[in-house]
Amino acid sequence: MDSVASDIRDEILRTVSENGGHLSSNLGIVELTLALHRVFDSPFDQIIFDVSHQTYAHKLLTGRNLKDLRKLNGVSGFSKISESDHDVYEAGHSSTSISTALGFLEAKKTNSNIGEVICVIGDSSITNGLAFEALNNAQIEDTNLIVILNDNQMSISPSVGNLSAYLNSVR
Repeated sequence: MDSVASDIRDEILRTVSENGGHLSSNLGIVELTLALHRVFDSPFDQIIFDVSHQTYAHKLLTGRNLKDLRKLNGVSGFSKISESDHDVYEAGHSSTSISTALGFLEAKKTNSNIGEVICVIGDSSITNGLAFEALNNAQIEDTNLIVILNDNQMSISPSVGNLSAYLNSVR
């Protein structure tokens, strides 16, 4: 797995240096993405990436070539449903993954083609009120939702609020 992770990082570095894109978020999630694909059976198991700017390793592991990343008719820099069955949701804004996952769990009640539902959300996105509301609903609905917090201390601007303060205190 170390060799695969290294190869993925090399490809991400090469691609982003040529095409632009999100570098740190993609380099920081390689091992987590490898683990997700080792444990879960995508696309049967629904992996939802919050914002989805950290999906380059996911794209490589699901058979896509990053050579034309972010170019006309090339691979998208974000999850894109029309690009792959492994991209189950297109996110354009942060903090929507948990609410989306709850929708998938509701659909699972009548659709046997949905396995586990996993969302990956960052430490900045989870501090948004939309994420809090979804977490509250997840508890009420007694769902089997898997939420993975990618606590990487990497955000566009500093995170604020009590949850952020708590996460900073336990690092």
